[in-house]
Amino acid sequence: MKRLQQFTILALIISMFGCKKVIDLDPLSNLNADNYANAGEVRAALNGCYNGLQRPMLQEWQLTELRSDNSKQGQPGSTASTNRDLSDLDMFTPNTSHQANYQYWLSTYNNIRNANIVLQRLGVVYDPANGTLTFNPITIPISDAQIRQFAGEAMFIRAYHYFNLVRLYGGVFLIHTPVSAAEAKTINRSSVADIYKLIQADLTNASTLLGPLKFNQIAADDIGKATRWAAKGLLAKVYLTLNRKADAIPLLQDVITNSGYSLLNNYADVFSITNEMNAEILFTIRYKAGGIGLGSSFANTFAPLGTGSNVINGDGDGLNYPTAEIDTATNGDLRKPTLIGVYGSGTAAKFYVKKFFSPVTLTDDAENDWPVLRYADILLMLADAQGYTQPSLDRINAVRVRTGLAPYTMANITSVAEFEKALSNERRIEFAFENQRFFDLLRFNVTMTTITSEQTMKDHFAHEFASHYALYVAPAPTLAELYAQTTRDRMLLPIPQREIDTNTQLAIPQNPGY
Repeated sequence: MKRLQQFTILALIISMFGCKKVIDLDPLSNLNADNYANAGEVRAALNGCYNGLQRPMLQEWQLTELRSDNSKQGQPGSTASTNRDLSDLDMFTPNTSHQANYQYWLSTYNNIRNANIVLQRLGVVYDPANGTLTFNPITIPISDAQIRQFAGEAMFIRAYHYFNLVRLYGGVFLIHTPVSAAEAKTINRSSVADIYKLIQADLTNASTLLGPLKFNQIAADDIGKATRWAAKGLLAKVYLTLNRKADAIPLLQDVITNSGYSLLNNYADVFSITNEMNAEILFTIRYKAGGIGLGSSFANTFAPLGTGSNVINGDGDGLNYPTAEIDTATNGDLRKPTLIGVYGSGTAAKFYVKKFFSPVTLTDDAENDWPVLRYADILLMLADAQGYTQPSLDRINAVRVRTGLAPYTMANITSVAEFEKALSNERRIEFAFENQRFFDLLRFNVTMTTITSEQTMKDHFAHEFASHYALYVAPAPTLAELYAQTTRDRMLLPIPQREIDTNTQLAIPQNPGY
């Protein structure tokens, strides 16, 4: 994909970018985003928002999975700038001008702007004072049902982006409508509470605006679009993140009882390119191979470096390298062949993330979708919300049954601490390499009593130190230095320095520790 030009967020907010559809793939040309004439043009712009979900994914694994105990930078002896930048994220030492951090920020805010334009043209107004959304009359000749559907989808996309931003950066810029350059310069960072207020408003409204169709009732043309069940599932995750378990439980139970989604018997089938949008996928970021610019790059990005076409056409980049921990943790687990691939043997073996792997004709043009919310997540979130009970163990076992491992009972899980460890481990393996693990660790800081992100990562550094981190070219970090860098402040990423430096009107505060 073409690299996004380095504009600041202020430029992105006021600039116009053409949109193209990602679901039906029809081109969209010469459309004035501020003057939609009919429902077809609104739908085309909204499809552009779905397409806009792809670009942040290029960096998201670096900001999440790489900063967890699942992945590491695979070339510790490398002096290449790309690998050193990955190492900085891996070791919680990114500088404030880190390019992957900056590119993720830009592309995420660009798509927030796309969603804001759609919502503005649909008459949606957000009141940050009381956290409410209202609809004003519009002149576009579309039905009330279409307004509800389009608005619900755009709200879901906007909430999804802000949920990622607030977890990665803390309080960010709350941009809920297209603004001018002069207005943008007067907008400073909002509080974490205010960002969550918008997220909850968007997802609460999307949960009612979007239709109640069950999984097997969704029309072919609507497959891949946000649904009521995806909105409720994501809202439940928001509530869990805020430690509002009682609010999450009825949403999760509603999805389980009424959505029509379910687990597949075979874990590999969930991710098969011949079985996309199956009964386990509540929401996914879609990709389409075929040389049309919508294919996934991750098969090549994650395949092992220096293997020619033996693993994948065009060779791999060897990035997002599985840790020894996750390799050991999946021994005896039937999910392992779907998660981790191995090229070669012995000391020359090269491990790689296999979950998003499929053969490609063109480099960086794979078919694999990237799941955002799965039915297994709904079940395991309910176990998290309900805590140490037999029904919670039943939820975990429902997912665990396809692993080939023994079920959990109150006899072999005898304490809250053991329950929390079991749930954490189950989520770690079930969602390995889906960019969930780091966010889980952040959530466990508030929902669990015995697991914290800092201690988990310190344990990770200790486990991997001799075989990986000690092999870095001088100056190699000491284990004490890795521990010192693993702080609660460093769980947040820095606000990109360019945002601070280019605003001449406001003093934008940087996150503590940077």
